[in-house]
Amino acid sequence: MTMRIDDFKTALAQGGARSNLFRATVFWPNANITGDADTVIGGDALHSFMIKTAQLPGTNIASIPVPFRGRTLKVTGDRDYADWNVSVTNDANFAVRNAFERWHDSMNGAVTNVSGNGIDARNFNTYVGNIEIDQLGRDGNPIKRYRLIGAWPTEVSPIDVTFDVGQIEEFSVNFTYQWFETDTTFEPSSGSFITPPSFSA
Repeated sequence: MTMRIDDFKTALAQGGARSNLFRATVFWPNANITGDADTVIGGDALHSFMIKTAQLPGTNIASIPVPFRGRTLKVTGDRDYADWNVSVTNDANFAVRNAFERWHDSMNGAVTNVSGNGIDARNFNTYVGNIEIDQLGRDGNPIKRYRLIGAWPTEVSPIDVTFDVGQIEEFSVNFTYQWFETDTTFEPSSGSFITPPSFSA
């Protein structure tokens, strides 16, 4: 059967998903961490505008080889979720940068070497947050949503400054998390999953 260009155009409904149509939202451990990073602008938090690049998360299940009479049966092993990394545009007030620095410092104070600011490093639930990443359609509504469960930043990168060229500063933040949930997971553990309009209930 010959596939025509018109058939491909029909399959690529609405022009396909676009990599620049996304929104990432961080649900911080507590209000002491957030500061001005959640200032609402046009219905979204400031930090959602400042997150310039991100990823829709992936997952991997290891294969365990089991030899049997000259053959190898491959069975499922452990499931792993790779770290999640974002690039952030630095706002003029350092509001988003400050929030990530407070998060880090609250888990392990630079001077005190202990946790604080509403966080107890001995209690996992006090220092983790959740993160939602929306793939947006061309109408601006979510068509796919991922929720990263139990996330916390492992690294807040330095910011390069120079006399040479005046550019808007950027920095990266690396997160580790426990697992992700989406409309294809069976039973969300973190309460009701906020379903984008295109999902069936």
